[in-house]
Amino acid sequence: MSVAERLREVLATLPEGVDLVAISKYHPQEMILEAYRAGQRRFGENHVMEMAEKAASLPTDIEWHFTGHVQTNKIKYMAPFVHTIQSVDSFHALSEINKHALRVGRTIRCLLQVHVAQEETKYGLRPDDLLNLLRTEPWRELNGVHITGLMAMASNTDDEAQIRSEFRTVRALFEQVKGEFFSDNPGFNTLSEGMTADYPIAISEGANMVRIGSAIFAARNYKPKG
Repeated sequence: MSVAERLREVLATLPEGVDLVAISKYHPQEMILEAYRAGQRRFGENHVMEMAEKAASLPTDIEWHFTGHVQTNKIKYMAPFVHTIQSVDSFHALSEINKHALRVGRTIRCLLQVHVAQEETKYGLRPDDLLNLLRTEPWRELNGVHITGLMAMASNTDDEAQIRSEFRTVRALFEQVKGEFFSDNPGFNTLSEGMTADYPIAISEGANMVRIGSAIFAARNYKPKG
């Protein structure tokens, strides 16, 4: 089955109002172009240098989403073109993104990453820490970033009840954050949850953006460039 065929199958499962980020990390540009020609415009990458290399040679109307851990020394490489950084997990990272966005005359959309999974290897802010950041740090003064929602990953488990509970926790946090900090900001509207194995559960629990890779691009066959 081709990339385009798998993409169409995935899109057919998404309800109206749910956006797809096609996770193209580790996959060659030819496969991204196949998805692009089939109508996909929103792609996600986990490695800054790989994403920058792809962005330099692929169509300029692609909306690049960075979903990997934010290394502040590499923000400068993606600031000129990245659409959304989905994985902001500290005020320091947000401040650095702001600095580089202002340097290139842009506003970069950011999602705050929530850590609800049971694996300590996953990044993100614990719910209480996220609320504390918004309550205590001067994020409203950062004119180069626009916080547009939350992102999360569930635990890597076959326990559907646990996955559902984690997604439900993030949805409740999203509503709390929106009510307390963004009630007058319609731009805070994105809840990015769910990957190939669990995106139907995420959607049923309120996600309006999903990040799907292997169901579209199949097995990966090379390693990233930083």
